[in-house]
Amino acid sequence: MSRAARSGEFWVFGYGSLMWRPGFEFAEQRRALLRGWSRRLCIYSHIYRGTAERPGLVMGLDRGGSCAGVAFRVAGAQWPTTLAYLRERELVTNVYLERQVGLDFGAGASAEALTYVADRRHPQYAGRLDRDRLLDFVRGSQGRAGTNVDYILNTLAHLSAIGIHDAELEWLAAEVRPAAALRRGR
Repeated sequence: MSRAARSGEFWVFGYGSLMWRPGFEFAEQRRALLRGWSRRLCIYSHIYRGTAERPGLVMGLDRGGSCAGVAFRVAGAQWPTTLAYLRERELVTNVYLERQVGLDFGAGASAEALTYVADRRHPQYAGRLDRDRLLDFVRGSQGRAGTNVDYILNTLAHLSAIGIHDAELEWLAAEVRPAAALRRGR
């Protein structure tokens, strides 16, 4: 049993849509750094941001580097409900693996957290795609949760709001933003 579980303190690390749409109750949220994993558009989305016929791309944690994101502290009484919700949301096609990871909050503060990493052996793992392929998948794909373009723009907006720079998402947003504005009639 981890130190966090013994104390009744549970953390969840979000690096994509969990940052801006967690979907569970939390007592606190903090910016956090996860070492050894990078945020990457490396998961073909067949449900939330695309279909099996026209997949979109969503974020996954892939090996190497580091990832700044948001950690959510969940009260012990809320943990069973939160865990069930996260498993239903994140493990719907089993492209993610559930992991306990160490987070760095800065100033010597740290915590263990639950997060979901990309399963490189899963057929939905896209790996590292070149920019043309990224654009091909993102443009025009839509799933249950909306368009892939909206997912990219929302993720980037929330990263920017907490001072996190992501060069790949910034480039991608610049490429898809004009088409998104036209689609909305602006």
